[in-house]
Amino acid sequence: MSTKHYDLIVIGGGILGTFHAYHALKNGKKVLQLEKDNYPVGATVRNFGQVIPSGMTGVWFDYGVRGLEIYQEIQQEFDISVRKNGSVYIASDLEEQNLLHELKAHYDTLGYTQQLLGKEQILTKYPAIRSSYAKEALLFDQEISVDPTAMIYRLQEFMRGKFEDYTLLCNSPVVDCIANGKGAEVRLSRGDIYSADKAILCNGYEFKLLFPALFEKSGQVISKLQMMRTVPMPKVELEGNILTGLTIRRYESFEEYCPSFKNLSIPEHYRELKEWGIHLLFKKAEDGSFIIGDSHEYADVNHFDELGFNVKQHINELMLKEGEQIVNFNLRDMATTWAGFYPQHPTEHVLEYDIEDCIHIRTCIGGKGMTASAGYTEASLKKILGI
Repeated sequence: MSTKHYDLIVIGGGILGTFHAYHALKNGKKVLQLEKDNYPVGATVRNFGQVIPSGMTGVWFDYGVRGLEIYQEIQQEFDISVRKNGSVYIASDLEEQNLLHELKAHYDTLGYTQQLLGKEQILTKYPAIRSSYAKEALLFDQEISVDPTAMIYRLQEFMRGKFEDYTLLCNSPVVDCIANGKGAEVRLSRGDIYSADKAILCNGYEFKLLFPALFEKSGQVISKLQMMRTVPMPKVELEGNILTGLTIRRYESFEEYCPSFKNLSIPEHYRELKEWGIHLLFKKAEDGSFIIGDSHEYADVNHFDELGFNVKQHINELMLKEGEQIVNFNLRDMATTWAGFYPQHPTEHVLEYDIEDCIHIRTCIGGKGMTASAGYTEASLKKILGI
């Protein structure tokens, strides 16, 4: 058994935990990060890897913009897979076009650069998009993407090399976290005990193991997403974060800032797609494969097992059929499909609990993690550490 003391213990090896650790290290703190698995396997690695502040609202937009800076600052020192290839929202009908114009007007007032593209400009820049689909588009060329299957591991590798006071222990499940009068104390399943001035829990819905009563009444829900990945297609010209009409009809920024959003009709061919929470996104990976998705099914945290871990072929087929109306390459040449799970809250953007001023829970960031975590954790840590 060992007992060591740190300035900060971070429980959870995903993006929220890792960026909390990163910002603490930048402020000269001695940090221990604990990951229960051999490496992160949750929502952090099961997403598109799109960093798109244009889809966020309020302070979360600000966190996203700050996140763009943080990602690129790190990328200049170490390759964490950042690619600055932009985000584009492609409208397929007049209602979606109106939303694009309204969002452009909003971002014009903020000075957040974007550009409207006509049909010919879309087809020139994105030859893989079907002419029959594209009516108009809004391009944010400052936005970035990362490889979700690699970014978190490269970021942690960078941190191990840069910060002497960073310790990452994987395969280290935490079974207890208590306030001991001097700070926080955590105990691992193998018996090791570590103490720190502060502990931050960023372990998703797994915090039920440590604070079950708090977890049960948290009100969060679990979202199950289905995603697919094609075989590599390096010759297909479709770079960047590709967001379609269904995304325009779903993202927070359009709902919050576009007056016509509340009067949107639902075209008949969208009805079943909306029932499964489907909105079509495409992102070309580093190897030339395309990530396609996604869908959304929900269950409350006390019954999330009922979502199951199976992948519904009917949902994938709905996405593929809609995708074939959008792009002109073969989507059926599939390499893999999977389901991802992440916690979110119906009214809160993130769950924050502070226990005896030394144990802090920061979780349930929903689908904003890849975009907003880098900026949000910087602000979160300032409050927690008073820096």
